[in-house]
Amino acid sequence: MPVTSATSFEFPVTVYWEDTDGGGVVYYANYLKFMERCRTEWLRALNVDQVRLRAERGLQFVVVNVNVDYLRPAVLHDEIIVTAELERLTGATIVFKQTIRRGDVQLIDATARVACLDASTMKARPIPKDLFMEWRNAQ
Repeated sequence: MPVTSATSFEFPVTVYWEDTDGGGVVYYANYLKFMERCRTEWLRALNVDQVRLRAERGLQFVVVNVNVDYLRPAVLHDEIIVTAELERLTGATIVFKQTIRRGDVQLIDATARVACLDASTMKARPIPKDLFMEWRNAQ
């Protein structure tokens, strides 16, 4: 069950065969998918519907930078926890601090910078003030 707040989110993931390489170890690029899923589910938990955001306001979020340190591998059948913490929200960008862990063992340490874009021009647009109001009020 996901755990959420205005500033952070935890999302459980089970590692399936399709997530791994031939040796049963999670393929490195799949950690990015796990982190994306966590950020998306966190937005949904905050009632930020990305489809509606695009349709009604002409805005969309895109990843512009990811830094990942691979500390330990996850393997087939692992139950892992993916986290997303809103580290900074300024202008048109959001910076997320993300981790992946198996129990108390941290597997991944990462940051993801996400930009808000005009969906038709693909140019940066300020994040509307009403989005993430709960997070802004907590600061």
